[in-house]
Amino acid sequence: MALATIASCALTVIVAVVLVRHQVASRRLTNMEAQAQVLALAGAAQRERGGGARVYRVGSGRPRRVSAPVTAAILARVPAGGDGQGTIDVSGNSLLFVARRGPGGRIVLIRSARLAFAEWRSLLWSVVLAGLGGALLAALLSVLLARRLTRPIAALSRATSRLAEGRTGVAVPVDGDDELAQLGRSFNAMSAELERTRESQRQFLESVSHELKTPLTSILGYSDALQDGAVAPGQGAGVIGEEARRLQRLVLDLLELARLGRADFSVERDPVDLGAVVAAAVDRHLPRAAELGVTLSVDVADEADGVGDGDRLLQATSNLIENALRITPAGGSVAVHATAGRITVSDTGPGLGDDELPRAFERFYLFERYRTRGAGGSGLGLAIVSELVGAMGGTASAANRAAGGTEFTLTVPTATRRPPDHSDAPRPFA
Repeated sequence: MALATIASCALTVIVAVVLVRHQVASRRLTNMEAQAQVLALAGAAQRERGGGARVYRVGSGRPRRVSAPVTAAILARVPAGGDGQGTIDVSGNSLLFVARRGPGGRIVLIRSARLAFAEWRSLLWSVVLAGLGGALLAALLSVLLARRLTRPIAALSRATSRLAEGRTGVAVPVDGDDELAQLGRSFNAMSAELERTRESQRQFLESVSHELKTPLTSILGYSDALQDGAVAPGQGAGVIGEEARRLQRLVLDLLELARLGRADFSVERDPVDLGAVVAAAVDRHLPRAAELGVTLSVDVADEADGVGDGDRLLQATSNLIENALRITPAGGSVAVHATAGRITVSDTGPGLGDDELPRAFERFYLFERYRTRGAGGSGLGLAIVSELVGAMGGTASAANRAAGGTEFTLTVPTATRRPPDHSDAPRPFA
């Protein structure tokens, strides 16, 4: 910045020198015109000593009349008659001339066209000194401004390096409301979000590790027991098979979540008959409901349309029904209801606490509750539901029923309020 400002000042000085030189030359011609006018008026007093044209050299003291041969050479090149001024060439010398006609005859003044350095030297030094002062001031201001700009940038660079090293609690001081302050706030927000993401990933890995460890421990235990003959083969094979299926569900759900977070994951945004979706979801779970002794019913409104991906909505609804059947005791009921833009799955289970409702769709958060019956799920079903519905521009929510139990609701756009299509945009894997 200092070099740029100094270069600007130098360019300004150069332009100023050119302009000053031009101004001095213009003033010199103006002075010659004034002198010629004075001499022309004064020439009337010299008529008795001979009229005609007279040529004077000016530029050094008083005007001096030139010799007759020089006068003849000058007059031969000066335009005849009337007033005039310009440049002529005499014997290889470039001369300025000013001609004026007065009462006593014609007056011609000449001087060298070359501008002597002494004529504009004093102005040159004034311009140069002014330029140097401006350059010094500009350099000082540039250094101060550069320090003001580079200090927060350097702090941001150091903070970025610490963040790349995996340190936590990284932030930069923010002062003011300019672009650098906004950049600092954005960095602090990014750092905080990255820390939350890392913590979420750490908790997620801990949860997955725990859920993988439990069935693996059971499988290894019963495998050793079978080898030692401590349990009957049928009993050991049943437990090992059930735990293996549980591991399979967990791995499949993990793969599904990973696919949801990929940039190429997309969902359709087409008109969907929500009634047909819930009917198909209920049909596939009727045998499981009968096995558990739970009544599974479906109710569809006259107009139950929506906009989304039919297959994904069927997957999300099936996950909700599976969870509801798992937590509902024998003799209870699960009801599935479809209206315009909305699918509701309600059960007569124990319900959720007030502190659990906002976190119902977090991974593994309700896992212990949902595996109280049978082998339990993977703990990822509700998280997958939330991701799927969110990709369609909808929402998933949970609430307790007044009569007891829980009600899960999926809301999707309808044809009259179809959202813009962002299905190709990447969704974060959080």
